Amino acid sequence: MALKWLEWARKLQAISQNGLTFASDPFDIERYERIRQIAAEIGGAHSDTEPELILDIYSKESGYATPKLDSRGVVFRDDRILLVREKSDGLWTLPGGWIDVGDSPGEAAEREVFEESGYITRAVKLLAVVDKNKHGYTPQFDHIYKLFFLCEITGGEAAGSIETDGVEFFAEDNIPSLSLTRIVPSQITRLFEHHRNPDWPADFD
Repeated sequence: MALKWLEWARKLQAISQNGLTFASDPFDIERYERIRQIAAEIGGAHSDTEPELILDIYSKESGYATPKLDSRGVVFRDDRILLVREKSDGLWTLPGGWIDVGDSPGEAAEREVFEESGYITRAVKLLAVVDKNKHGYTPQFDHIYKLFFLCEITGGEAAGSIETDGVEFFAEDNIPSLSLTRIVPSQITRLFEHHRNPDWPADFD
């Protein structure tokens, strides 16, 4: 569950962004800008991030506010799951990232697996759509939905990237330290359960 201050900041930012998208009255615009500033001040007061930096991030968002989408590729080989090590923190995660404009969710998963691991894959099944707020991830200012796609290897070979410096398959009882903003142990456990039960429908929420 998201921290209450973080939930308040996200909701205020969304109200501000939506208001600035549709408002034309200068007094309404001023009020929505003030709401955005308050959201940044809440974030700064409860984190190690300066309010000015948060406000700069918020100010770059435009249009109707919606959650961001993160697509992850889930690849198994010999009952082991593919993980990549992030250079940014030295921890392990499923290959994946933001869905780019022009990509479908499955295409994004395939692209991320190739870019971060070197393996060419084909997305074959949606395993889960989850709200990060509900699954124990390290809190972030953005509201994020994560999509997990089962992917089958069709080619390529293990290779690092500008973002990753490790590519390995791990057994369920030997999972390394995870990058908890990107993946959590309970999600890895659930993906192994899906692997053992291929007829299960996709999880959601």
